Amino acid sequence: MSDVVIKRALLSVSDKSGLVELGKALAGHGVELVSTGGTAKTLREAGLEVKDISDLTGFPEMMDGRVKTLHPKVHGGLLAVRDNPEHAAAMAAHEIGAIDLVVVNLYPFVQTVMRGASRDEIIENIDIGGPSMVRSAAKNHQFVTIVTDPADYETLLTEMAATGATTLEFRRKCAAKAYSATAAYDSMISQWFAFSDQQQLFPDMLAVNGKRVTELRYGENPHQMAALYTPVGPHGHGIAQAEQLQGKELSYNNYNDADAALELCAEFRGQDPAVVIVKHANPCGVAQASTLLAAWHEALACDSVSAFGGIVAVNTELDGLTAEAICEIFTEVVIAPSVSEEARAAFAQKKNLRLLVTGDLPDPRRGGLAIKPITGGLLVQSRDNGAISEADLKVVTERAPTEQELKDCLFAWTVARHVKSNAIVYAKDGATAGIGAGQMNRRDSSRIAAMKAAEAAEKYGWPQSRAVGSAVASDAFFPFADGLLAAAEAGATAVIQPGGSIRDDEVIAAANKAGLAMVFTGMRHFRH
Repeated sequence: MSDVVIKRALLSVSDKSGLVELGKALAGHGVELVSTGGTAKTLREAGLEVKDISDLTGFPEMMDGRVKTLHPKVHGGLLAVRDNPEHAAAMAAHEIGAIDLVVVNLYPFVQTVMRGASRDEIIENIDIGGPSMVRSAAKNHQFVTIVTDPADYETLLTEMAATGATTLEFRRKCAAKAYSATAAYDSMISQWFAFSDQQQLFPDMLAVNGKRVTELRYGENPHQMAALYTPVGPHGHGIAQAEQLQGKELSYNNYNDADAALELCAEFRGQDPAVVIVKHANPCGVAQASTLLAAWHEALACDSVSAFGGIVAVNTELDGLTAEAICEIFTEVVIAPSVSEEARAAFAQKKNLRLLVTGDLPDPRRGGLAIKPITGGLLVQSRDNGAISEADLKVVTERAPTEQELKDCLFAWTVARHVKSNAIVYAKDGATAGIGAGQMNRRDSSRIAAMKAAEAAEKYGWPQSRAVGSAVASDAFFPFADGLLAAAEAGATAVIQPGGSIRDDEVIAAANKAGLAMVFTGMRHFRH
């Protein structure tokens, strides 16, 4: 069998958008409407003739509506294989009528959770009959059409336009979408029970779900395929929810790099103007200043070579002068909480530049899980949302840092936590002087960061490298004194690091000999 004429439809929806229009269109095709509770009331108020579910089952709705569709005359009408003689005989013997179309969307469980409802109300918004009907109809899609999304009403009516029937191809697509809907729904319920109700960090079964936003041109490389998904349940907002004002479609790498830029920029939420420049998911320049334009110039000066083709994020409204300055170099993506009209006009001259508006910056201390696939499994950990303050620092050297060195230490530490693999960050006066990333040992990262600082001094004609008199941050402890000594050779005068190495005494002694001030954080932020 291919086409199935819709003669009877069962409608039971929580989201009633488009319901009346759908009901009228179905009635126009001569379809008998069967419905429940509020759905039936809405249809009747629109002047449509509707049969109650209790008329079909011979049982009234009971237990505050918990039991109304869980009945053989409903599920028999959905599950019967129409061309199976035994099924047909059972339908005739028990006076079970066929149901050709089911239109269901489920109780608003997530919305109920998100508005802070009580536990009892949340439990009452776990739909039982709805998912049961959806699954029955979807299983028997050879004969039954199941629609779970109001966005599909128009497509359904287009299918029925000529003959009042639906095609098997359409029913198969609807069935697939229906099972995705119930899977996501059950996933959200299981997550609420695990994380909120039972306060479990790592439940026995981890349900992960997402809704596809768009397919991307390709993945990390042209031979890979990619798509963007967003969580179905409650989640924070970031790059995936940003409004794109102009520019080409975002690529996989754009999303990845833009996320890294936004996460670091969020560290400066509500603070003085800050600019973050990211290349290949690593920061290559970060600065804070009294104006956004000044912060841009300071961030760019750290590594103007790497900034070419990079991602820029700012922590405050993007103004016209800063936008014009950014436009002087090739930039892939610019991210801001808001953008002035002058800035929009400046960027309009760069048609391919992607301009994203987030509306706000994410909370850098928010909770959640980070998930990484490996061969045959998933690695799951809590987000690195740890933070330190000046009060957490432990001075371990003979010389304590000055007030300015302490400020530079904390700034460098903030940046270092977002640099991948053996991070070394030199910072001075609220700006990065050099960044070393992605190395297999910490000594090489120190040398690379110092080299970047020296190159910047040569390019801009400064009398000396900004690493001289800077603070240096290391995301994890120095296992040997060589990395620290490389920083001292570059001119750093203060060091911030987690501590905890078996050679801490050796490293502290080397710092004292070099006249460095060093503080331990007691917390590391290593990123692979």
